[in-house]
Amino acid sequence: MKNLWDDNEAKQYSDELGLRVYTSRLLGRDTTLVLHGGGNTSVKITQKNIVGEDVDLLCVKGSGWDLETIDRPGFPAVKLDHLIKLAKLESLSDPQMVNELRTHMTDAAAPTPSVEAILHATLPYKFVDHTHADALVTITNTPNGLQKIKQIYGDTIVIVPYIMPGFDLARLCAIEFEKQHNANTIGMVLMNHGIFSFADDAKTSYERMIKLVGMAEDYIKSQSAWELDYDTPANNSADALALAALRRDISKAAGFPVVLRSQRDAKAMSFCNRSDVSKIAQQGPATPDHVIRTKRLPQVGRDVAGYVETYKNYFNQHASDAREPKTMVDPAPRVILDKTLGMISVGKSAKEAQIVTDIYDHTMDIIARAELMGGWQALSAKDIFDMEYWDLEQAKLRKGGSAPQFQGEIALITGAASGIGKACVESMLKRGAAVIALDIDPKIETLFKRADYLGITCDVADEAKLIAAIKQGVTHFGGLDMVVLNAGIFPGGKRIDSLSSEEWRKVMTINLDANLVLMRETYPFLKLAPKGGRVVAMGSKNVPAPGPGAVAYSATKAALTQMTRIAALEWGADNIRINTLHPDCVFDTGIWTDEVLAARAKHYGLTVEQYKRKNVLKTEVTSHDVAELTCELCGPLFAKTTAAQIPIDGGNERVI
Repeated sequence: MKNLWDDNEAKQYSDELGLRVYTSRLLGRDTTLVLHGGGNTSVKITQKNIVGEDVDLLCVKGSGWDLETIDRPGFPAVKLDHLIKLAKLESLSDPQMVNELRTHMTDAAAPTPSVEAILHATLPYKFVDHTHADALVTITNTPNGLQKIKQIYGDTIVIVPYIMPGFDLARLCAIEFEKQHNANTIGMVLMNHGIFSFADDAKTSYERMIKLVGMAEDYIKSQSAWELDYDTPANNSADALALAALRRDISKAAGFPVVLRSQRDAKAMSFCNRSDVSKIAQQGPATPDHVIRTKRLPQVGRDVAGYVETYKNYFNQHASDAREPKTMVDPAPRVILDKTLGMISVGKSAKEAQIVTDIYDHTMDIIARAELMGGWQALSAKDIFDMEYWDLEQAKLRKGGSAPQFQGEIALITGAASGIGKACVESMLKRGAAVIALDIDPKIETLFKRADYLGITCDVADEAKLIAAIKQGVTHFGGLDMVVLNAGIFPGGKRIDSLSSEEWRKVMTINLDANLVLMRETYPFLKLAPKGGRVVAMGSKNVPAPGPGAVAYSATKAALTQMTRIAALEWGADNIRINTLHPDCVFDTGIWTDEVLAARAKHYGLTVEQYKRKNVLKTEVTSHDVAELTCELCGPLFAKTTAAQIPIDGGNERVI
């Protein structure tokens, strides 16, 4: 466990809240301590209120903030004296507790304070740090974990038996701290949950956390359980069609489309191929916080229907014993362990799936090390149920809210580095889709830095590379729902009598042949799309109204349009709809170079500016306009439309 404190960095933070931000970020940098919003930190300060009175406040991590990137606004201030009074109550429901926290903040617009705010308040130290350190939960989730913790720490920590987060935990911690703490106390262990450190200055509290977790790591090493043997090689070639079929089944069980992320490195493949994986994977999560993200238990194998039936039985069994009525969350799995596909994570979005991936990546290490120390032994089924169906989580479920239009869906877009293609990427991302973006320009790979975007450098004219790119994209997100056939070239104007065969073939290869490959190779995946597959092809005004000097371009777009019409006939029974847009006067695209624009304007005897608006509405059509209509064609508004040809050209007299 490495101490990341740097005196020079710390000097940038002059006050206590600033130092709280600094050490929180230090904790957040280490994913073996906190992961994706896990853990929480606090500092007690005194400030004057609006009437000049000194008020003692607890500044504690707020909901939605991650310790790695947290800043001052991420620490809502709550009146400390009220929190201390709450801790003395005999009972308080968690929804009531959250209400008390929110109504006693100093800033009504601040994020909701951590549900462990009362716990932080009762500890008599200025700085309090809390993590779900991998090493600690590895030890507490083994047989005789309590004795091991006592052996490691002696009288330097307070030990609290497991109880789920919320008011009851805060009250129990206050009681146990009062009974157990002494002059040597520097921390507190919550069994099967995590670890606290505390002090009256930021540096000491942080360094105590590093020391305590380091002691846990040293213990694991002393038990020859630190180094893990990954004896199954990585699987670098996943079955994309099998993943897409699995995604369809999971989406059906969940009731909405999902994104899959598959991890097939040596660690994941070794874990999934363990002879005892069905046993150890069914023991429970590493910490209760992970239940919210990853559900009850992983699914072993691909039998989604069997998992769903088991989950429903689990719910019915434990819901009958619950104090309040429970609404079942969707019964689909969030983690699948498969011998050939590896560890597969499921999410409503690519970001959510990546979070599940990161959590279970750590969980595999934790379980494997615990097995080497006597066996993995997690929470009981009742404890897991209580966490998964916590009142606060049920409140979120009841509140609901509208999801983005394409949440959980995946779009493939060609020619995506500029112009209409890039605009389509932006519109799809804005509407919640995960996007596979292809372009010959290498900048496609770094165009967006986010979990729901995969940019692949690909020349669509190279059939082998195009097929490989499709497989790479489908494997990355687990399936395919929408395809935008956008890549194309528009060479400078040439009459038939001056067009070479080489120029003709080049345009045919990129504008037509590549799209045949794309449609043929994506068809098996579009058949498996949970909401039905959708294809939008970029045609051209030149299809209904061709002009001289563009025979190769016009011919390819006409052939592409005819191909989509035939595909609509052939694929309708597979619930795949295919429509074509005919843009014109879209000049913020890669094909409209200054030279091409000048040539076309000259051909019509117009200036460039006149040529840009040579339509009935005298308007300019942008890439964004085309992208938005593309998305609408993939949405519910056109759910019963296929084989349509829609102009987006400001009105063209020859077309009209």
